[in-house]
Amino acid sequence: MINVRKMLRSFGYAVEGVVALFRYENNARFHLLAALVVVIAGIIIGLTYLDWVIIVIVIGGVWAAEAFNTAIEKLCDVVSPGIHPQIKAIKDLAAAGVLIMAGTAALTGVIIFGKAIITSFSFTF
Repeated sequence: MINVRKMLRSFGYAVEGVVALFRYENNARFHLLAALVVVIAGIIIGLTYLDWVIIVIVIGGVWAAEAFNTAIEKLCDVVSPGIHPQIKAIKDLAAAGVLIMAGTAALTGVIIFGKAIITSFSFTF
């Protein structure tokens, strides 16, 4: 049997995490701003349904990567408040995950928006 109260409580904790992510984490706020710019540009250009699905997936991927990275960094700070080479490696790897996802999102944006711009102008040579 599903414990609905427990599930709702867990959902509330997750919402608190999302709020904290965007309230306190500078990089998450940057990704939020970038996502807003992409959404506005997508509306202006008139992206297709499939383009929107892809854009939403990569935006969510970047935000999730940023949340995982933040959680790992905070855990590392608790486990080892001092400077430790292995903790540095862990933090660097977690940050690399965000960089990889953000790069993937940027490339996806170039492909989707590039296609939309080229087809809307119908360049003829």
